[in-house]
Amino acid sequence: MNLILIGIIVANALISYKGFNDIAFFRKNEFHTGSIRSGEQLRMLTSGFLHVDITHLIFNMLTLWFFAPVVISYLGNFTFGLIYLGSLIFGNLLTLYFHKNDYSYRAVGASGAVTGVLYSAILLEPNMMLGIFFIIPMPAYVFGILYLLYSIYGMRAKNDNIGHTAHFGGAIGGYLITLLKEPSLLYANSLMVILLAIPIVILFVMAKAGKL
Repeated sequence: MNLILIGIIVANALISYKGFNDIAFFRKNEFHTGSIRSGEQLRMLTSGFLHVDITHLIFNMLTLWFFAPVVISYLGNFTFGLIYLGSLIFGNLLTLYFHKNDYSYRAVGASGAVTGVLYSAILLEPNMMLGIFFIIPMPAYVFGILYLLYSIYGMRAKNDNIGHTAHFGGAIGGYLITLLKEPSLLYANSLMVILLAIPIVILFVMAKAGKL
């Protein structure tokens, strides 16, 4: 049992539970563009430990529970923690970039951090098999690429309440931090490094072209 992983899950559970029962606490710590731009940058961190409801919390923590051991086994506890927190911040920075003029935009959840851990695990073990909907087998790298392409679609469509931008930013964080800590992947598994970068390049090309 890994104490770092357990500590992160417990922190999410306790802070989220407090937010479920204390709306003032929730509002004070959620991601809110207007508040962040007025100087409340701490929300960039605290919002990642709040969740909308118990289902949101459980889904994120289960995903973390499944993929964190891959990252920990390859990179150790410290780097796992760095990827988790770094991806959380990356996710919220990208969200702030795309919603900087929407002063009423609000968001919560560990999804950016969890997606960063997920993408790191995929980069480290790209050929591991995932069970989509617990049934459909799919190589991890295929899932990672399709997931980010779907996130781009969600960012364009804006037809749900999912924080696709935070997911994407978290994935970028996990990808970059993993490569910085394990640069040997650049030549040992260069094809996967390139393939997993494709959605990231597409996102920034579309953003530059004003398509998002």
